[in-house]
Amino acid sequence: PIVPTLTTSYVHGTSNTPLLHATVGEMLLKTVERQPDKEALVFSENGVRKTFAQFLQDVDQAAAGLLAMGLKKGDRLGMWGPNTYEWVLFQFATARVGIILVAINPAYQVNEVEFALQKVGCKAIVCPLEFKTQKYCDMLRKICPEIEKATPGDIRSPRLPDLRSVIVLGSRQPGMFCFEDVMQAGTSQHTRQLQDIQKTLSCDDPINIQFTSGTTGAPKGAALSHHNIINNSYFRLRPLAPPDIRVCLPVPMYHCFGSVGGGMCLAVHGVTLVYPSVGYSGKANLEAIEKERCTFLYGTPTMYVDMLNQPDLPKYDLSSVDAGIMSGSPCPPELMKQVMEIGYGTTENSPVTFAASPLDNMDRKCNSVGFVMEHLEAKIVNPSTGLMVPVGENGEICIRGYCVMLEYWGDPENTRQCIGKDRWYKTGDIGRLDPFGYLQIQGRIKDMIIRGGENVYPAEIEKFLHTHPKVKEVQVVGVVDPRMGEEVCACIKLVDGVECTAEEIKAFCKGQIAYFKIPRYVEFVTSYPLTVTGKVNSSTTIMWRNCSQMDRNHLNEKAELGLSS
Repeated sequence: PIVPTLTTSYVHGTSNTPLLHATVGEMLLKTVERQPDKEALVFSENGVRKTFAQFLQDVDQAAAGLLAMGLKKGDRLGMWGPNTYEWVLFQFATARVGIILVAINPAYQVNEVEFALQKVGCKAIVCPLEFKTQKYCDMLRKICPEIEKATPGDIRSPRLPDLRSVIVLGSRQPGMFCFEDVMQAGTSQHTRQLQDIQKTLSCDDPINIQFTSGTTGAPKGAALSHHNIINNSYFRLRPLAPPDIRVCLPVPMYHCFGSVGGGMCLAVHGVTLVYPSVGYSGKANLEAIEKERCTFLYGTPTMYVDMLNQPDLPKYDLSSVDAGIMSGSPCPPELMKQVMEIGYGTTENSPVTFAASPLDNMDRKCNSVGFVMEHLEAKIVNPSTGLMVPVGENGEICIRGYCVMLEYWGDPENTRQCIGKDRWYKTGDIGRLDPFGYLQIQGRIKDMIIRGGENVYPAEIEKFLHTHPKVKEVQVVGVVDPRMGEEVCACIKLVDGVECTAEEIKAFCKGQIAYFKIPRYVEFVTSYPLTVTGKVNSSTTIMWRNCSQMDRNHLNEKAELGLSS
């Protein structure tokens, strides 16, 4: 958008390009036919390399194996583990059969994974034996001790009544299939059955369930269709995807950013995906970019901060990188000046709904998340009345279009609360549109601080504090105050090797931001408590402020593991 045409807080992403009407399997087949010998996947840490033709052969072999194990269209299969080749393989093998892939956070503990498997009724689950401190098979045995004596494929457990099969990526375990069993189970009969199934699949079928993290309440399973994820992947990367693009993809596969923005782009755009490591490593990212000559980089703001702060950054040849995408949480302008591209979305929206253009000026790239994507509608409303607010005013961001999820699986009440009969999805995010249609994010409704009757948006204060030369990262939260209701607390990570005081931070704010936005409390931290999806848990951060040092150390250790705090 180059003309300020908005008169109301409503935008529509008009387009001359039609939506794609295809299933995930159909998109993969078309790409393989077009470029069978091109490299599709690289897993740097364990040396796996696959061309598109080799990948399709593995996908269909795994799909036939799943049919041989008794899985069928509409069944749910959970993927629980870090970034491995098998994760992408089963993502497409399940799609070929019409099995719904359930993305399960690899940091989930016993109660969390039990809840997820129960909620969506998984018939099978795929996981490694263990990874770092996570003992996946041991946790499953705690939930279902019956596994130990069960015949593989015939698990019977009262706590998980739908579960029949566990597929372990590693050494053979009692009562479980191993990965090789699946790859060898399919016969010519199952191969013919797989081909027949293709005629029964619809692009409107659910194919993926993504659990939203949230910082309050139980996770909810957003059910996404072929149509949702194919078109979101297509329109997000279409302006940026030359045929020879090689994407460095360190973001986790279980997240919508990794599976739709990553895995689906392989099928839809024919890009090469490079996975630097099984678990996240900033150093491994830089090594992969240099060795594999990656042209495109994905990451969350924290990942970019980590890479930019690697002490030996100058030694790496990163000249192959043309562009990148940053998403997952709000990005401070100071960080945007060091990288270039940003997007906004939610899991429930498949996920991206607003995106910047490479042609945007620096101000727009730093101070907005771009403009609405093609074929989507967005509006800003007063969260209390549901009425649209004037241009430039803050309100709740609502989205309508092909990207909106089908439902929260098995949760009609929460579905009704966020998706109206008119199919507008309420994001719970606060933002505002400028006259050009660019969106600025102010934060979450539930994160808004009400100080003495004044509405304070943490993202606004964080954006300002990031301009302080000693501030590396900052999270702003509200803490209870008997007089004001809430007060502002800034939890700051300092640049390595510098010292700073609370008084220095407060003095920096005076005369620059409104008095009621100046933090009453300033805490200097080395890490943040996280949700299981790696997002900063603001509710726990508030509790963290009042913890003893021993409790803080415990929370910091959990945060470093990426586990629930």
